[in-house]
Amino acid sequence: MENTLETDWTREEFKAYILLYAARANFFEDEAEKEAILAMVNPLTYKRIHKELEEDNDYQSIQKILFSIEKHHYSKDTIKLLIKDIQRVFNASGKSDILEENMLRGLQKLMFSD
Repeated sequence: MENTLETDWTREEFKAYILLYAARANFFEDEAEKEAILAMVNPLTYKRIHKELEEDNDYQSIQKILFSIEKHHYSKDTIKLLIKDIQRVFNASGKSDILEENMLRGLQKLMFSD
């Protein structure tokens, strides 16, 4: 979808998007993060969503995330599972990164806001 903030993503596509978005908190995704994401989503989905994310700016990404959470009626419990998946991606590299920690806090605040 070009230049739209509303998506027609499946839940898996949304999961791929948010995991990739989070992985770029420190402006790149390393090989361990890529492998962690690929363990959670289909490789074709990963590739297609990766391309879309590269074309989005931060505002577009946040709007797409918010739209998808509402569209798929994510509960607080489901959001908590997404947060755990994001943490798995961050932990895959084996090192703590302040940018990733800040990204996680920001996403939690964003996704849990009513």
